[in-house]
Amino acid sequence: MAALKRSVVVAESADKPYGQFVTIGPHTMRADEADALGGHDTGPSPYEYVLAGLGACTAMTLRMYADRHNLPLEKTSVEVWHKIAVSSDGNTQVDRFERIIRLQGELSDQQRAHLLEIADRCPVSQTLQRSSVIVSSLAGP
Repeated sequence: MAALKRSVVVAESADKPYGQFVTIGPHTMRADEADALGGHDTGPSPYEYVLAGLGACTAMTLRMYADRHNLPLEKTSVEVWHKIAVSSDGNTQVDRFERIIRLQGELSDQQRAHLLEIADRCPVSQTLQRSSVIVSSLAGP
């Protein structure tokens, strides 16, 4: 089954200065910056959306794998955060995403370790681990 591809549309809301409406198919959400950054915290920040995508993709990938391989995984939760760190060369900065994955169920130590490896195979993890190219263009008048 081919993945459903939907565009994401982000448009300013009346929650000035940074409030946004995020529309994905039939779903409408908000985005904003925290009060401390000049926003009104009417929705998650852009980085929080990235973290939510990573956490959701991780949990979904683990669920798909466990179901496909009949593993006794009862429930998964993923806590994710981001920080900017100094790279190993000591001169440049890198984005560091950290996850704590909680697995519930009668899983062996070997199954738990393998599921941790599977977490790195989630598509969003793989995207964040690669370099990206972003192409921007202006819409017509």
